[in-house]
Amino acid sequence: MDYGRSDAKAYAREHMKGIWAAALMPFTGDLRIDEDGFRENVRHWTEGLGIEGLFVTGKQGEFFSMSVDERKRSFELAVEATRGRGQTIMSCSDQNMDVVIELARHAADVGADYIVVHAPALHFHSARDETLLGYYRAIAEQVDIGIALWSHPDSGYLMSPELCNRLADIETVVAIKYSVPRPLYSELTALASDRIQVSTASEEEWLDNILELDWRLYLCSSPPFLLQTATDRRMHDYTRAAFEGRVDDARSISASLDPVRAALKGTRPAEKPHAHQKYWQELLGQVGGRVRGPLLELTEDEKRITREAFEQCGLGS
Repeated sequence: MDYGRSDAKAYAREHMKGIWAAALMPFTGDLRIDEDGFRENVRHWTEGLGIEGLFVTGKQGEFFSMSVDERKRSFELAVEATRGRGQTIMSCSDQNMDVVIELARHAADVGADYIVVHAPALHFHSARDETLLGYYRAIAEQVDIGIALWSHPDSGYLMSPELCNRLADIETVVAIKYSVPRPLYSELTALASDRIQVSTASEEEWLDNILELDWRLYLCSSPPFLLQTATDRRMHDYTRAAFEGRVDDARSISASLDPVRAALKGTRPAEKPHAHQKYWQELLGQVGGRVRGPLLELTEDEKRITREAFEQCGLGS
């Protein structure tokens, strides 16, 4: 960390910008973390694609299949691999508060820039807002690193804009990955953008959010490294154009990605997103690797369909 807790919001406002991607974690044939493969991917993402930050060991990274020690190791690998090239935000999400704190402290100790903590699954439906306020306040009291909130339907509920606005008052809460319908994150932007960065994972909504909501942070999913190559950086290009006020150029560049978006989404089996994205990575020359159980691998027929669509979508090599 290059800031103290009282400076967390100001530091994030200055440095937490641009395109951040949610890293997939490659596993070897015997299901170990592929450390060399991960390093190679990070180098390509940061140097070749210009991705400015990485969200490490979240849902895309299969944190749910990792031990606490493996999650800690993934933090170390990411800090090492991004040093001098990009920033990191480490997912410390867990149902066990002790694990959240242990991971958060390790993230800070090894030099991560921020952490992200998913809203926990709650097994009751009363006093939810007060429970969540207490939850995030307790985390913030025990670690100094900047915290990003994360609300997603997987929790079984969505945090309301009003609740998130209250959470934005916490000294070290600096951002939120708000995986909700656009009216909700638009409302939260109006309420809390003076204190936190609001973002969502939808790449297809990113351009409109730059132009209409004045967003400067994409936080984050896998499209930044699935829709681009070192010689075809159209997500990067339309983002730059939008930031610079070249609206027509930005819309034209973004629209040109529609065949790539359609190929990626149209071939993805609903129950196999991780395996599909990893295979797409391999088609791009990145290190994909296996998925861990309970996730399912692609069949050979699913790979063939994906490969054929990839070859026809017009994504540069």
